[in-house]
Amino acid sequence: MDIRSGGKYPSNALSNFAPNVFILDDVLCNSREGWLQSLKFKSPEMQVEVCKLVGKAAKMRGKDKKWFRTQTLYWRGVEIKRDSDEYQELLDRAYNACYEQCAGFRKALAASVGGTLTHSMGKRSENETVLTTQEFCSRLMILRDKGIIER
Repeated sequence: MDIRSGGKYPSNALSNFAPNVFILDDVLCNSREGWLQSLKFKSPEMQVEVCKLVGKAAKMRGKDKKWFRTQTLYWRGVEIKRDSDEYQELLDRAYNACYEQCAGFRKALAASVGGTLTHSMGKRSENETVLTTQEFCSRLMILRDKGIIER
């Protein structure tokens, strides 16, 4: 199943562009895309604003940030290197928060059982994107498996 915002359900509901609302470290995030794009901004106040965005608006807000030059991202005023374990742990916390707090996201994951999750639009190199295809799909599959076990 190729995850795409313009795809059919449940693919579209699993997209980072989907309006899945969650709170991470007391910051309201209206989508995972908004949260991911916020990581490109050093200012915690700007991050809060970007976290409110959904879909293409979120993507476009972070589009011109040149974070990849230094491979540095930020969360709540803390600098994080893209290739660090700390960054992977932050990704895990965000995806887990979305899973725990968003019933629609859990329902879409459950609806994807039996399918292999892919993301053909994504990039594979860590130094080019804040979330590689592998990082994205593997987290979704881990959360999907968690849902199967919890049933």
